[in-house]
Amino acid sequence: MDRIDYPKIILLSASSAQDFPENYQSAYHSHIYCERGSVNFIFNNMPFKCGKGEFIFWLADSKISELEFSSNFKATVFFVEKHLLTDNFPSLNIGIDAIVHHQINPILKPDKKNKDRILKNFKMLYQKSIENDNRFYKEILKLQMQLFLLEMWDIFIDQLERRERSPQSGTLYERFLYLVEANCMKNREVRFYSGELNITPKYLNQICKSNTGISASEWIQRYTKDRIVLLLNNKKLNISEIADEMGFSSRSFFTRYVKKVLGISPSEYRQQI
Repeated sequence: MDRIDYPKIILLSASSAQDFPENYQSAYHSHIYCERGSVNFIFNNMPFKCGKGEFIFWLADSKISELEFSSNFKATVFFVEKHLLTDNFPSLNIGIDAIVHHQINPILKPDKKNKDRILKNFKMLYQKSIENDNRFYKEILKLQMQLFLLEMWDIFIDQLERRERSPQSGTLYERFLYLVEANCMKNREVRFYSGELNITPKYLNQICKSNTGISASEWIQRYTKDRIVLLLNNKKLNISEIADEMGFSSRSFFTRYVKKVLGISPSEYRQQI
C-alpha cells in the first residue's frame, strides 16, 4: 500500500482538538504537554485525566474518544508522522518496555528537569524537519529522530525503574500491572502473578474485574500481545529468536500463542507488514 505524504512533524499550541490535524489519530504519534487546565479522555477503553504539567503520549492508531477539554485548556502539541518514528527505531529492544508502557499508561508526570528535556527535544526535531534545503536532509532527519527516541526512552525507562523500586506502593491492582509490565515476556499465567501478590488467582481476577471490567488473564494477554507485535515488526529478529526471547519452549508453541492473540500466525503477520 502506498504511503500518503503527510507533513512529517507538526508543532503547535492548542486549546482543543479542533486545533489538531484531522487525521492525527491514524497518521501521527501525538505528544501533548498540558500548560494549563485539563483534558479527560477514553484511551483504549480506559478513562484518563491529564492536568497542568503533565504529558500525554498517544501512539498512532490508539483508540481515543470522549475528549473533554476544560475551558482554560492550553497545550503544546507535537505530532510525529507514524512511519518517520517507527522506521527509525535505533534499537527496538531498548525501547520496548517504554513503548508498551505508554500503550497502557499514556500520561507522564515528569519532574522539571525531564519536562524541560522533553520540550527541548520537541523543538530540536521540529527544527531539523523544516531545514529541508540541506542536501543531506533525509539522513539528518533520520539521525535526529533516533536521538529524539533515545532521549524519550531514557525518560520513560527512568520512570519505570522508579516504580519498580517501590513495588509495594499502590493498590493490589496497580501492583499487578507493575508486575505484568516487568514479567509478561516470560510469565503469562495468572497463577504466577497471584503468587507474587500472595493472593489467589480467583481473587486477583475479582480485583481486576472490579477496577476495569477486564480479567487478569486479559491484561496479561494485552501486554504480551503488544510486545509480540513490536518484536515481529523488528525484522532483524527471526521468529525462532522471538520465541526464545519470550520464553516459549519451541517455535510451534509460539506460533499457536500468536494465532490465539493476533488471529494469524507470525509468518502471516510479517507478510502483511
